[in-house]
Amino acid sequence: MRVRFLAVICTVMNPISMPSPRPAHALSATRRAETLTAWALVLPALIGFVAFYALPTLRAIAISLTDWNLLKPAHFVGLQNYAQMLHDGKFWNGMRLSAYYVLLNIPAQMVLGLFLAVAMDRLTRSLFVKSIVLLPYLLSNVLVALIWLWMLDPMMGLVNHGIDAAGFERQPFFGGVDQAMLTVAAVNIWRHMGLVAMLFLAGLQNIPRNLYEAAALEGASEWQMFRRITLPLLRPVMVFVLVTSVTGSFQIFDTIAITTNGGPLDSTRVIVHYIVQNAFSFYQMGYASAMSMTLCLLMVAYTFVQMRIMRASENDLA
Repeated sequence: MRVRFLAVICTVMNPISMPSPRPAHALSATRRAETLTAWALVLPALIGFVAFYALPTLRAIAISLTDWNLLKPAHFVGLQNYAQMLHDGKFWNGMRLSAYYVLLNIPAQMVLGLFLAVAMDRLTRSLFVKSIVLLPYLLSNVLVALIWLWMLDPMMGLVNHGIDAAGFERQPFFGGVDQAMLTVAAVNIWRHMGLVAMLFLAGLQNIPRNLYEAAALEGASEWQMFRRITLPLLRPVMVFVLVTSVTGSFQIFDTIAITTNGGPLDSTRVIVHYIVQNAFSFYQMGYASAMSMTLCLLMVAYTFVQMRIMRASENDLA
């Protein structure tokens, strides 16, 4: 011990044996290399964002200030398209139907996704089960819409054959004014709840298990642990799911275009369907762009408010 102690003292007292600090130019060179590496990794995504999002958005803003039908040169009209939008009943009806669809879709999607996530977290970690749950989301929207359109057909559909065999009256589903939006929402809930479940499952697996063990030792019930531990610590995932799900639901188009095409009697003509109709059926590109920019601003405002309300920048676990 004495020899080892003397060796340590000699090492400390001998300035020659001490490692010299790295020179400043070496540190700056390392930082430059790290910065270049970071830019190289970010650059492909940045190029894609500029090419497919930023530049088209700027172009859409410019078009929204014009009267353009694709056949003649664009004519600048200022804010006339936005003024027309304020007095367009079909625009406000489309916004109302989109909000109604969100209210039908998001709560059920969140509850069912959370239920599936908790069930998988408690009962199984099987990759096969996770694959089955996620499978509907991996199918294209058009394919899912066609499958359900055939299955829910009033005359030839498998579902209506089962209803008829059970002694009940056949249902119109996509063809009914009162049922069409409910049916569209049900199809999209079925398709997206697997993805929501996977996101919630990832959040559940990041919660330390010792928190549940400590709560159980204190006599907490399963419901109390879910309400006091699981839900608060899932808040960052909930913010992400809510923001992406609501903005995605306001942009629904393909399912409605395949199944109802806005009908019957405009009962499913949501705002994006009305925008596409004005752009490519009525050739009112300026007016369609103005509505698109309005919808974009509303979604940005919603995202900001939602993230502020749910404190997205804070971490309860930390």
